[in-house]
Amino acid sequence: MAGVVKEVEAAAQTLGLALQLVPALSPDDFAGAFAAMTKDRAQALIVLPSPMLFGGYQRIVNMAAENRLPAIGAAREFADFGGLLSYGVNLPQLARQTAPYVDKILKGAKPSELPVEQPTKFELVINVRTARELGLTVSREMLLIADDVIE
Repeated sequence: MAGVVKEVEAAAQTLGLALQLVPALSPDDFAGAFAAMTKDRAQALIVLPSPMLFGGYQRIVNMAAENRLPAIGAAREFADFGGLLSYGVNLPQLARQTAPYVDKILKGAKPSELPVEQPTKFELVINVRTARELGLTVSREMLLIADDVIE
């Protein structure tokens, strides 16, 4: 997670954006996190990859909508639930990529001897319905590079 935060901080600095990190260690922290964002007049929300946050995507998307915050998540499901967009690995594809490893291990292979593989396919999903609700316009260029567009 520290590597992702470092990359986000570097990108924000390059773009001249002020970044406010608002930790949420459990779903009980969501209300306080949104209160802090509202108090500090956040203009957008990036939900970093986290298994705990993945389970709370629907609630996070709903709270972002209530606060009129454009929200970006790391898995397609975030955009499916109504987030503005998602960019990250395709989780079903990642599971399919993992299955041969499980098979090899079950057949006796030592995990430490298997080569490390990383995801190679990332997908951009844009929810234009959410963009319209927020009064945002998604450029034609963005729509053309998107892997999927939710109307």
